[in-house]
Amino acid sequence: MGKIVEVVMARGHPRVTAEHQTTLMFTKDREVGFKGDCIVGVLADKGAAGLRDDMKSALKSGAGVKITIEAGGEMEEVRAFGHPLLTFTYPKDLVIRKSRFTCGRTLAVGADKAATDLSKALVAKLRDTSTKVKITIEVGD
Repeated sequence: MGKIVEVVMARGHPRVTAEHQTTLMFTKDREVGFKGDCIVGVLADKGAAGLRDDMKSALKSGAGVKITIEAGGEMEEVRAFGHPLLTFTYPKDLVIRKSRFTCGRTLAVGADKAATDLSKALVAKLRDTSTKVKITIEVGD
C-alpha cells in the first residue's frame, strides 16, 4: 500500500476550549456547544463517512496514521492507529481517540494526543473564526 493522503478543511470557533483529555474532534457543524471541549474545528468539509474509500480501507487495516493540524501558521502532529472495527458511517464528525473505542465517527484510536495536549499557540488560532484549519491525514510509507 503506498502512501495515502487526504486533506480535510475546517474553521476555528471562539468556543474552542481544547480541554478534553481523551479525544479531539472536527465537525461539519457550525457551532460548538458549551460541553464540546473536544471540538477543535468546525465547518469541516467532510466527516468520517466522506473519507475516500482507499483511506477507509487503509485505516481499517490497523495501519499507523499521522494527522497534521495546521492553523494560522501553527502546526501540530498527532500519531494514532486505524482499527478493523472502524465503520466510518457518521457524516458530520471526525474523532481521534487515545482509547481503543470505535464508533461511526471515529477516525483513529490509540492517539498520542487529545485536545488538551495541543499547544496553547495552536489552540489560540483554533479560537479564531477567520482561521482556516487544514487537517492532513497520512497513512503508509
